[in-house]
Amino acid sequence: MSGIAAKLQQNRARAAGIGTNAQALKFLNQDYEALKRECLECGGLFKDDTFEANSPALGFNELGPNSSKVRGVEWLRPKQLTSNPTFISGGATRTDICQGALGDCWLLAAIASLTLNQDVFGRVVPSGQSFDGDYAGIFHFQFWQYGEWVDVVIDDRLPARRGELLFVHSAEGSEFWSALLEKAYAKLNGSYEALSGGTTTEGFEDFTGGIAEVHELAKASPNLFKTIQKALSWGSLLGCSIDITDSADSEAITSQKLVKGHAYSLTGAEEVEYSGELTKLVRIRNPWGQVEWTGPWSDGSTEWRQVSDSDREKLSSKAEDGEFWMSYSDFLRLYSRVEICNLTPDALSDDSVNKWALSKFDSNWRKGSTAGGCRNFPNSFWMNPQFLIKLEEEDDDPADNEVGCSFVVGLIQKNRRKMRKAGEDMHTIGFAIYEVPQEFVGQRNAHLDRNFFARHASAARSETFVNLREVCSRFCLPPGEYLILPSTFEPNKDGDFCVRVFSEKQAEFQELDDPVECKVPEIDVKDGDIDSRFKSLFGQLAGADAEISPFELQNILNKVISRRKDIKTDGFSLDTCRNIVNLLDKDGSGKLGLVEFKILWTKIEMYLDIYCKIDIDKTGTMSSMEMREAVEKAGFSLNNPLHQILVARYSDSNLTIDFDNFVGCIMRLECLFKIFKMLDKDKNGTVELNMMEWLSFSML
Repeated sequence: MSGIAAKLQQNRARAAGIGTNAQALKFLNQDYEALKRECLECGGLFKDDTFEANSPALGFNELGPNSSKVRGVEWLRPKQLTSNPTFISGGATRTDICQGALGDCWLLAAIASLTLNQDVFGRVVPSGQSFDGDYAGIFHFQFWQYGEWVDVVIDDRLPARRGELLFVHSAEGSEFWSALLEKAYAKLNGSYEALSGGTTTEGFEDFTGGIAEVHELAKASPNLFKTIQKALSWGSLLGCSIDITDSADSEAITSQKLVKGHAYSLTGAEEVEYSGELTKLVRIRNPWGQVEWTGPWSDGSTEWRQVSDSDREKLSSKAEDGEFWMSYSDFLRLYSRVEICNLTPDALSDDSVNKWALSKFDSNWRKGSTAGGCRNFPNSFWMNPQFLIKLEEEDDDPADNEVGCSFVVGLIQKNRRKMRKAGEDMHTIGFAIYEVPQEFVGQRNAHLDRNFFARHASAARSETFVNLREVCSRFCLPPGEYLILPSTFEPNKDGDFCVRVFSEKQAEFQELDDPVECKVPEIDVKDGDIDSRFKSLFGQLAGADAEISPFELQNILNKVISRRKDIKTDGFSLDTCRNIVNLLDKDGSGKLGLVEFKILWTKIEMYLDIYCKIDIDKTGTMSSMEMREAVEKAGFSLNNPLHQILVARYSDSNLTIDFDNFVGCIMRLECLFKIFKMLDKDKNGTVELNMMEWLSFSML
């Protein structure tokens, strides 16, 4: 229940603008300004009790308390490491970022990209921080996390051994913004060790809020050059790299001065007339600021003599600044991949660049209700959350043979790094996209069922299911309505996720789900309609007071159900029987009279029929997947969050629901709908309760 309340509170905060870069959420409720003020007033240096300078902050396995890798580690402040520390000296540059004894080169490559865009850098590293003046041993950084910006506060005690930083450090040793940024990111993810292993795109996204796509150059799309040009014109960050074949190759320099296993930036893409033909060129920057390509189209190469003066003037550079041109064909041949981080509109201050339209939804997979697995599991695949995107406008500047609506879909699984300590890791995830047939176009309150997916093939899908934090793919489809189904590869994998769509044009994007409705027919029974045989039976069961209490009802139902060999149950609980009486008791006696008991008997017979028909494999129980269909047959339309609650409350550890729990669930649902309808006096779908009313109804 507290989780539901927290979700409602979170939605209200988002509506108020909390979670944007300008109003970042306070991670662990720590307020940087307030904490710093307290330290300055008392004259002490900040000590962070939420991420203490001890073994758990380092790690849990290879960097765990008993690991030889952490022997001799002490936590020192920058002023204990050097006589004149600086936060940023002469601007943030690539040389401020040198890797230490942690396998987080993916993160460092992303941090390096930050230094190339000061606007983006300023969003992650708030200004005004230093070791001078009002220094109090406290710093803060902002990161994007699954749709929200969070402000992470840290103290400046850093792990060191023999007077040198253990992890990220600057080349000259006196600049500390990169080491402190790494510590804040480690805190966000639970420990330094949680940062080991990852992809540069993950860092790209957490520093920008953008959506990052990876293009493998060995199987490059024919339209990739056009995609690169368009990405540059839209203000995207682009990186490229050359794979290494073994560890000895890391940062090895080839004969033509390309560095393997090294993160480059891609900064330009142009076409020039050369030898009577148009030649595609790309401009690449080595963040080292030196070591440049020496092949065709490099600085001062003979190719530049055969292009027009205007092209040569516009493009060529002879400075040893780490930036160089090369032919697109050489780029495809020599480099392994290009990564494109498309930025959100709020990250782009330049009004001259085009901006993506962004849509986002948070959702989750839950065992037994919304974790349906991939298309290989047709009986449950349809139960995954479903999202509809309506594409109406074609691109203004389409690539050759690709007229349509361009968009990028990213599926991120949340908080999996934090779970490593408990032995969890990334799920294997992916998504499928279906064109909505004409008969379903325009429908919004309908979670499409098993039959739809049995009859229709996907129009597109993620390239593969992978165990990475994010799966991201670019598509170009004709205008129309499309359904996106994110899933884990196997069913019944719990996880939270965020699905985002970046589209070139505005696109309608929403979650498809069933409406919440009760269509249970009223059972109208009058005393005269009840036959003498049933009256006689009731007389025997009810006893002298001619009414049946919850205790008597429990005894009656359990005797009846125990005779059924086709139904498994451990018996009706007293709570279930009380719920039944609460629903059907019309005179407030707390017991069931003849007419009320007849209505109950009619309902029980109906529920038995539904239960047995849904139990196709004749196990005597109902799976939580079958529960969704059974609830619908009983007269209820419920959305995904409510189905998740039903499974959590009424299924056992094997995700099965026996008959007494099924009846208890249906009766409670009917009771809740009945109470709401009674309280909704204005028929506007809302009710207002005071504390006493709320407690009275919730205690039922």
